[in-house]
Amino acid sequence: MTTPLRQVRAVYDEATIRVYQAYSHAIADAALRAGRFAPPFSRTRMTWIKPSFLWMMYRAGWASKDDGQQRILAIDITRDGFEWALRNASTSQDPVLPDGSKPPVRVQWDPERDIHLHKLDHRSIQIGIGGAAVPRYVDSWTQRITDITERVHEIKHRLDHADAAGAEARLPVERVYPLPADIAARIG
Repeated sequence: MTTPLRQVRAVYDEATIRVYQAYSHAIADAALRAGRFAPPFSRTRMTWIKPSFLWMMYRAGWASKDDGQQRILAIDITRDGFEWALRNASTSQDPVLPDGSKPPVRVQWDPERDIHLHKLDHRSIQIGIGGAAVPRYVDSWTQRITDITERVHEIKHRLDHADAAGAEARLPVERVYPLPADIAARIG
């Protein structure tokens, strides 16, 4: 079966969906202590969340980059919050909301990656949370933050030692997320 060009795939349950972000040690440690994002996390910058584990690994170089992406956090957010973000998002084809206002969220589709971080033919969603959406993300939507950096390093170690099967067995199981029809139409 062929994967559609654009499809949200994620780890989710009835109440939450998991997204990933890469941060510096300082931001990750503060978030883990507080159970939500806290200073030095900036509420004034756009923050990008990614439901795709492998796209996050591509972006963060398996948590090996020295540019503030040394720690990988798995953030479980409410599905209501996730869907609110997508309903209030702009895309490159639609930079404003129907009422003419600038959206607080931005959606971008990038090539999905395989376990070796090679491009696949289908796309993975990234969601930029900014403006009025940041307090919602930090204060309401975030239900749990887990540091998965050690697991990321273990998967990468297995790949580096020709154990692709062992690495794949450690990947999170991502399923197609059931987007409501209005959201699917909005984000393409």
